[in-house]
Amino acid sequence: MAVPSKIFFTKGVGIHKDRLASFELALRKAGIEKFNLVYVSSIFPPLCKQVAPDEGLRILQPGEITYCVMAKNDTNEPNRLISAAIGLALPKESQEYGYLSEHHAYGETAEIAGEYAEDLAATMLATTLGIEFDINQAWQEREQIYKASGKIIRTTHVCQSATGDKCGLWTTAIAAAVFVM
Repeated sequence: MAVPSKIFFTKGVGIHKDRLASFELALRKAGIEKFNLVYVSSIFPPLCKQVAPDEGLRILQPGEITYCVMAKNDTNEPNRLISAAIGLALPKESQEYGYLSEHHAYGETAEIAGEYAEDLAATMLATTLGIEFDINQAWQEREQIYKASGKIIRTTHVCQSATGDKCGLWTTAIAAAVFVM
């Protein structure tokens, strides 16, 4: 059974006349273009340690099958605002699992999209931990409830936003949580 021991977060933007090449350039900017990426769902493994991207990238080998949670968005519409965000929510007990979420949006700034992804991850974790809250409350209010419960120790996000190329070239934004075995 393979459970990741480390994770790092990264992001990037690519612009090119071809959609696929735009995605490749975003992967390059994020530093993860040389891996065979396999998208997985939303669980942050127990006892997993967050490391800096440089540290994680030093461990991985080119061509390695690498698991990640990825948010991706693209456009060829001039000046269209896009964003891709990964949210993270960690429980107080490190031997318990946390949640990652991905969010892809049009017309949202990095701050709004990032907070939305963070909210998604925290809400998923809160429901598994039995924390009572009102889903209609604003994120900032729920964030205080989650943290005051003593069961959620940390929430955060990584987000990449971009504005569509003014000449209509493909613009791709990605954010990723990359697992290291």
